[in-house]
Amino acid sequence: MTDLKIGENSEVIFHFSIKLEDGSAADSTKVHNKPAKLVMGDGSLTANFEKCLLGLCAGDEKSFKLAPEDAFGMPNPDNIYYVDRSKFGSDTPAEVGAIIAFTQPDGTDLPGLIREVAGDSVTVDFNHPLAGQQVEFEVEILEVRN
Repeated sequence: MTDLKIGENSEVIFHFSIKLEDGSAADSTKVHNKPAKLVMGDGSLTANFEKCLLGLCAGDEKSFKLAPEDAFGMPNPDNIYYVDRSKFGSDTPAEVGAIIAFTQPDGTDLPGLIREVAGDSVTVDFNHPLAGQQVEFEVEILEVRN
């Protein structure tokens, strides 16, 4: 049996770690030993992350450095919102550094980071927490299906 290489429509089961420039881990599937599963092109990873996986086979381990624009993008000022403090309650207090899930009109939750609280105004940042950061993407391919 030949080893299948990851192609445009492959289903891939893999472990990954995302590290910041200082070497600290931002995310890893190995923490709970629960590998990730994706179908290439399904939108769960950015096109640039997927390009890193193309051509790899089960058993391959690889590490890639990605610039912010190739990873989680640059922070977008349009993703910063000012919310009235009265919208927060005792169960979700407006505290700097807190990450709160905000329900969108379609019913999905979007996490926002509270950046500032000034009087009745709360600044909420909906950019990805890793936006603007160079990351190192380490993968260990466990299985490839075409």
